[in-house]
Amino acid sequence: MSVVSSVLVPYASYLRVYEPLAAFPEAERAHWARYAARDSIPTAQDELRRSLADLAATPPVGVPAHESADAFVAEADGVVCVCPWRTRLRGWLALDGLTDVFPASVLDAVLPPVVRGQALADHERWAERNPDARPWIRTAVWQVPVRWFVLFSDEEREYLAAGEDGAPPVMRYRTPMVQARRRLARSLKTLRETMEDGPLTEGLVDVGRWLEEFHPRALVELDYGGLVHALPAERLEEDRSAADVAEGIAALRAGDAESASAAYTRLAERWKAVRDRQFAN
Repeated sequence: MSVVSSVLVPYASYLRVYEPLAAFPEAERAHWARYAARDSIPTAQDELRRSLADLAATPPVGVPAHESADAFVAEADGVVCVCPWRTRLRGWLALDGLTDVFPASVLDAVLPPVVRGQALADHERWAERNPDARPWIRTAVWQVPVRWFVLFSDEEREYLAAGEDGAPPVMRYRTPMVQARRRLARSLKTLRETMEDGPLTEGLVDVGRWLEEFHPRALVELDYGGLVHALPAERLEEDRSAADVAEGIAALRAGDAESASAAYTRLAERWKAVRDRQFAN
């Protein structure tokens, strides 16, 4: 049972990996086993709300002082799997990329240089002790990266409309790790045989390396997260982005450039409309 948040925090999507308890060291495994048995488990909205509360503090907290002991929980073929939040690690990784997203004046106003400098120094010391650490969650703002859809099929799409009780809509895909890796490898082979290397190919290589870090019986999830609030219900219901990506790659494999272009155009127009809302009043 999940705790339903009364505050909706848009607009990000997530790629998550849920690993079986057997994938964790014994001490951590015991913690997650107890955690998964709880009656209430925080949601993604709860995690985001906590992060925003840190940023609103005076002075702002760019990265939590301690690592989160929370996780998302799912069941795959009767096996309990968990996706640790690792909020502190993800905060450090996000901080590294902020200078590529915001002008220095805006960044300094949100997170003063002294706050960023301390956080980055903390990360360097921590990384020396934990060189193999990686997050279980990847986040994208105002979009779902095309490379994420490659991992899933249209049959794995789950859409739940908003409930009469106020529950928000849900749009997600879930697939076994073995299927995600197989689809990625096949798609990467097709792209390399039919196109020059570019952002999509490089992105797939990056995602593939990340997936290789996890247990082979893990579960992979793409969650539209807060983006469900940026799309009208009818658009969500009609959204078949994973199918468009699969159709485009199949067309490339068959040498049908026209059909591949049509599939990509549908996908690009759909997500451009979402990204444009980032700059709307």
